[in-house]
Amino acid sequence: MFQFFKRVRTYVGSELNAALEKAEDPVKMLDQFMREMEMDIRDAEMAVAKQIANEKMLKKKLDDAKSMVEKRQQQAVTALEAGNEDLARRALEDKKVYEGQAESMRTAHAQASQDASVLREKLGEMKQEYEEMRLKKDSLKARAESAKARTKMNRAMSSIGGDESRRGFERMEEKVLRYEAEAETSDDLRSSTRSIDAELDALKTNSAIDEELAALKKKLGKE
Repeated sequence: MFQFFKRVRTYVGSELNAALEKAEDPVKMLDQFMREMEMDIRDAEMAVAKQIANEKMLKKKLDDAKSMVEKRQQQAVTALEAGNEDLARRALEDKKVYEGQAESMRTAHAQASQDASVLREKLGEMKQEYEEMRLKKDSLKARAESAKARTKMNRAMSSIGGDESRRGFERMEEKVLRYEAEAETSDDLRSSTRSIDAELDALKTNSAIDEELAALKKKLGKE
């Protein structure tokens, strides 16, 4: 009856890592084990109920036999008082039969009562062990889910820093640097062109001013 519980204790202890290595889902397996334990407990409860019923049946037969012993004893007395010795003898003979039955039922009932007590005790142990396994199962399920989450996160993080991703970032960085260099060169060319235009414009402006200044000096007789 308790071989399965022993198997569960072994599993939730040393065999959890082995289950993980075999790609078995420990959460589903623990749930399955708990369902099987519940079935074992229901079977044990039925066995206990049958044994208790058997004990009660034997107790009733014992009580009936004892009652008949007392009844035949009283009937024998009544028959003797009535002067019917033959009837008294038959009553006493029947009394002996019931005494034998009572003794047999007494032995059977004592054994049945002891068996029922043992079964009730074992059932209590099974339920206690089941409760312990249930609490341990919840803890193991939480640990398994946490381990799977950590594994998934580690895989995701390792893929982020992979060679392919890193090379891709480096290529993009080179492109950005190239774009920036091209933009700076374009700015320099534009500045250079703008500087030449400004100097030429300045020359034109200075020449016009010189001509106007010469004309003004001539007019004033300053030459």
